[in-house]
Amino acid sequence: MASITQAPVSGNAVIGQSGGPTMVINQSMVGIVEVLRNVKGIDRILGAQHGVRGIIENKFVDLQNVPAERLEQVANTPGAGLGSSRDKPDEEYCHKILSVLEENNVRYFFYIGGNDSSDTCRIVNDLAKREGYDLRAFHVPKTIDNDLVHNDHTPGFGSAAKFVAQAFMGDNLDNRALPGIKINIIMGRHAGFLTAASMLARQHTDDGPHLIYVPEVSFSVPKFLTDVEEVYRRYGRCLIAVSEGIHASDGTPMMSKLAQEIETDAHGNVQLSGTGALGDHLSNAIKEGLGSNLRVRADTFGYLQRSFAGCASPVDADEARAVGRKAAELALEGELAEASVTIQRVSNEPYKVQFKPIELSAVAGKTRTLDRKFIVNDCNISERFHEYIDPLVGRLPVIESLRLNHG
Repeated sequence: MASITQAPVSGNAVIGQSGGPTMVINQSMVGIVEVLRNVKGIDRILGAQHGVRGIIENKFVDLQNVPAERLEQVANTPGAGLGSSRDKPDEEYCHKILSVLEENNVRYFFYIGGNDSSDTCRIVNDLAKREGYDLRAFHVPKTIDNDLVHNDHTPGFGSAAKFVAQAFMGDNLDNRALPGIKINIIMGRHAGFLTAASMLARQHTDDGPHLIYVPEVSFSVPKFLTDVEEVYRRYGRCLIAVSEGIHASDGTPMMSKLAQEIETDAHGNVQLSGTGALGDHLSNAIKEGLGSNLRVRADTFGYLQRSFAGCASPVDADEARAVGRKAAELALEGELAEASVTIQRVSNEPYKVQFKPIELSAVAGKTRTLDRKFIVNDCNISERFHEYIDPLVGRLPVIESLRLNHG
């Protein structure tokens, strides 16, 4: 579209970042700033310090006059440059947000985050309409979980998936050199996309991960032990990928069954990533069920998956910048007062996407999960997943090794 030089309504703009940081969330922030900074009628571009918490505390940083070179460096830096927040605003909280926005003559509100962030945008927008306050509220997608509905994929996922794939490549070589059973716990409360990405590590027929468990299917310890024993007999080793959100047949997260004191966040979610309890439990189950003399180890990737420096997918970075720019362009066009910007895949060869706005209510509070067609025998991911994920991750290292017979 042509460059917009005049804003439809004069005032200030606020950009906030929410939820877990990612390797490319700052690209979206910079994309918004790039579009807004030379537009007449946009008086100030403010960054909310630590998301909505910064808004209600009236804590902002000036983004209007940050030099372009420094802005570009921020864009290529992982984490959340403005600081993030785990607050889950209700209507009373959103009243406070709107009040501060009005005090600062904010007419453009951009919130970068997941489905809870889109819900915050929705509530603030509804309150503004009710009060007759002219506000543009736009949600910019972000989540390594890849669980936003109406999106083919979300910014942050491709880079985190690249980290997971490369981590498993290295761990597979480690496990091949010193054979044993290795378990890696990966982020994913309700959606198994990130855990499924571990399958990209397989470049040879005997490469791990040999088993992959995602939260879209129920987890059974007896079946798990049978699966591990079968792989171990075949290869003399076993590398396993497990989503932190795996659950029993009654829907109870395995972590809830393990932890004596369950820690929850502001959203009421059981704390999954800050503990190695799940990996330890599964390791113990293997030793108790298959033999205490087995070499069993477990790692929890935890927060390393989110902001690992130097591991951003080029496609992910480009799309994160583009989706931020699109949100700003839509706000300046003036036809929409609110929207969530989605990423839609147009084609695979050549890979091409488009960015389309949808109503905030269509995304808010909803969760997308991994298609069951990709899940094999409740313990693996089909090779068909490659077609979906390859363009998002980009080129991976080529791994070669000597073929050694086990036994």
